[in-house]
Order: sequence, then C-alpha cells, then structure tokens
Amino acid sequence: MTLPPPTDPEAVLDLVRPGTDLIVPLANGEPTAVLDALEAAADQLHQVRVHQMHALHDRPYLHGAFGDRLRHVSYFLSHITRPAYWEGTVDLVPNHFSEVPLLLEQCTTAPVVLAAASEPDRHGYFSLGTNADYVARLVGRVPFFLEATPHMPRTHGANTVHHSQVAGWCRSDRPLVEVPRADPSARDRTIAGLVAERIPDGATIQVGIGGISAAVLDALRDHRDLGIHTELLHDGMVDLVEAGVVTGVEKEVRRNRVVTTFCLGTRRLYDWLDDNAVVEVLGVDFVNDPRVIARMSGFASVNSTTEVDLMGQCASETIGGRYWSSSGGQADFARGAMYAEGGQAFIVTRATTSSGRSRIVPTLSPGSVVTTLKNTVDNVVTEHGVAELRGRPLAERARALIAIADPAVRDDLTRAARDQHLLR
Repeated sequence: MTLPPPTDPEAVLDLVRPGTDLIVPLANGEPTAVLDALEAAADQLHQVRVHQMHALHDRPYLHGAFGDRLRHVSYFLSHITRPAYWEGTVDLVPNHFSEVPLLLEQCTTAPVVLAAASEPDRHGYFSLGTNADYVARLVGRVPFFLEATPHMPRTHGANTVHHSQVAGWCRSDRPLVEVPRADPSARDRTIAGLVAERIPDGATIQVGIGGISAAVLDALRDHRDLGIHTELLHDGMVDLVEAGVVTGVEKEVRRNRVVTTFCLGTRRLYDWLDDNAVVEVLGVDFVNDPRVIARMSGFASVNSTTEVDLMGQCASETIGGRYWSSSGGQADFARGAMYAEGGQAFIVTRATTSSGRSRIVPTLSPGSVVTTLKNTVDNVVTEHGVAELRGRPLAERARALIAIADPAVRDDLTRAARDQHLLR
C-alpha cells in the first residue's frame, strides 16, 4: 500500500472550478483548515457554493463577505447560520434529512466533498469519524478532499474512505467542538416520565437533543434490552449503553448494534466512539428512511416542537413565524414509527415558553410552517399529560390537546376551538 503524502490545505483549490458545489458534512465533519484556505483564496473563486447542515464555525463568507464568489447553502440552520439566514446571506433548502443525499445528487454541479477525518489506518482507510450523514452515499462517486486530525475518533460503518478514493488530504490539529449534555428542568423530567412509562422493554428508540430528551434517557435507566437507531448519538445514550440498558438484542435491523448517522457531544463521547465496534455510523438515507424504521417493532421516536395547533399540526422549525432550524429528521422518524408494529412517535414540548406563552395554540403563528403533519402526529406530551391523537376525530384531538395545555389558557383554547367549529 502506498499512501499519498498529505498536502497543504490550499491544494483543495485544484479541485474547485467556477460553479463547483462543495459538500461539507454537518457539525464536526467540517474541515476547518480547508475552509480557511478557500476563504483566503475567495478572490479566485466564481459562483462556488458550500452545501452543509448545521454549521458550528462562524466564517466571513456566511455573512456575504465574498458575494456570489463563495456562498453558503444550508439544509438546517444552527446558532451560527441562523443570523446569516436572517441577514439574507445564506440560502436554506427545505428537506427531510433522509432525502438530503438524493437532493445533493440531483441539484449540484461537479460536486466535491470536503470533510474532516481520522488519520489513515495501516490499510490506507480514513474514517469520517463522527459523521456519515449525507456524504456517505457519495464515497467513491465524487472527489473527496479530507482533513485528518488526531482528535477525530475512528468509527465503524459506512463512513470509511480508502486512500484511492481521495483526491487529496491534509492534516490539522483542530479539536472537535464539544456540546455538553443539557440540564433537564423539573418540567422536563415530568414530561420524560410520561414518555418513558409508555416505552416497553426491548423497544428501539430515537431521541433528539435538549433538556427533555436528556430527561427521557435518564427516565429509561430501569428499562431492559433497548435498542438505539437514531440520527444523532450523544452522551446520554452512552450512559444507557454502559449501564447495560441498551443491548439491541430485540432489534430487527442491525441487531446488537447502536446505529446513528452523526455524533455530537463531549470529549467523553468522542473517546467512547473510537474503535468501538458496537456503534455503526451509517448514511442518513438508510438511518432515517421511514421504510427501514418501520421494520423495527416497538420503535419509539421522541422529538421536540415549538408549537402545536388544535388539529395537531406541529411547527418545529420556526419560532413566532421566523425560521429557526429546519425539518431535520422529525417527520422521517414519525412516519417510520407510525408504520412499525407497535410503534410510537412522541412530540414533546413544555406547555408554555419561558415567557409564559402557550405552546398549544388555536392556530399556528403567522409565518410558521408545519414540520409534522396532523395526519402523522401520534402523541403530543407536555408536563400536563399525553394527548393521543392517532386515529381520533378532530373534536377529540382538540379536547385532548386542550387537556395538556397550561390550565390558565384552557378556557381560551376551548372558545377558540368552538369558533373554529372543532367543538360544538
């Protein structure tokens, strides 16, 4: 085996032509030194676009520093790209996470993948480490330029790249971004208890991130033989695996394995992932495919929302009618769980915002978009209870949602439901 020597990050410019679409993995999959080199040479670029979900590093080009020479296309806004989108210097493409690989294949021109990776092993393979997401499908199909860092864990799955599939690579010593576990509130723990008591032993779970999600994982500590098949793997799931709660023995898909498409957490998570054969990091077009999820009996998905109307429509990507994130995989997992034998999908939210505004509303705020359709929503959970919506008439759905709203707004919601002819 003859591994080509590393180059400087600037060598990536040899792969960039006018109109090139650059595809960058989300979160810690971003090769920071390579993007630094692109920005430094932005005067040489012409209509180059960077496609990425959930960027973690702020950069001048995100704020229009180089005009159309280098522009960002987002598929999920982060705290970094959100202000830039509001400024009009970042584009946002609506999507289901499971479909992003297909969108990138259909809608990009001469694509090149730029990705962070582990150091190559003795067989000449790089690992994309914390990520497979939407780039795994492109391995061997389009040029890859990799930035190897010793801080990136070597993981197993569909995210390995042989040196013969790499158009160039460089090294950097950049650390991974760490996202600590959220600290659940008392309301979060109440919601989590209502969810956990409905999840049976042996179920396979997908759980998002945030205070309620962290509390749900804590509340599952006394369960047995759970499986994990999730888009995001984070520290709270490590706790369940190490405690023996998660074994995966009942899973119909990738039995005995923890399956994810990307990982984001603390250094503890990244160290735990390194050469851990129980974890499979697979492409999102497999992990989030509702048809794959549907093959796992007892599947339970848990995702949060910002607003639910009285018919059960969930707006999970806008706040007050303003774009905040994107759809992500919420609808993917809700649909998959709906078709799974004994499957359950939980949409979780505190009954009120920090300012006291109800999250159960007569109609969604102007400008809000529906992330999960009323036809798909199964259970909505607040600290006041569980509204079981699947298969129920609109009137029953409205009553169930009013019952889990903050008591102070229930009379107003009832009057609104009558005005909308949901209740008589």
